[in-house]
Amino acid sequence: MRRNDRRDLGLLLLRLGAGSALAAHGAQKLFGWFGGHGIAGTGQFMESVGYVPGKASATAAGLAEAGGGTLLALGLATPAAGAAAAGAMAGAAAVHAPNGFFNQGGGYEYAATLGLTAAGLAITGPGRLSLDHLLGHAVNRGWMIPAAFAATAAGTAVVVGARARRLRKAKEGEQEALFEEEYME
Repeated sequence: MRRNDRRDLGLLLLRLGAGSALAAHGAQKLFGWFGGHGIAGTGQFMESVGYVPGKASATAAGLAEAGGGTLLALGLATPAAGAAAAGAMAGAAAVHAPNGFFNQGGGYEYAATLGLTAAGLAITGPGRLSLDHLLGHAVNRGWMIPAAFAATAAGTAVVVGARARRLRKAKEGEQEALFEEEYME
């Protein structure tokens, strides 16, 4: 097997693995498949972690994950697909960041891994075993990479920033107890 063939096969495996996982997560949010909660349940969760309005947030995250993941797996519109998926994972990582890095403690490890893999594929390209290659890279041009990441970064910054402000404001309204209650007998 030649070096280029190995590279293309490796990119195909990365695309299929990360893209399928992302698409499945999006399907959980959008349709309730694979043990998910659908738009209504995911929307309630999104509101509980500060993404308001919840249903719109669930729809946007689900579309970015399902759409971006499916397109990554197919190797179609790879810059936009990878950037959209990376943006969704940045939003997920923001939720899990207070729990530290490792997934076993509720951390952002998994979201970061999927997001960085999607971003890496967007930058590297899908390889020759892809629909982008088959279609002459019509939706995989060099200029599309910075454009997709700029649009995604701007949108993600607005959404995650609004969530952070909302959480800060909610926390300011809480008052911590001055003394811990202890019962002395």
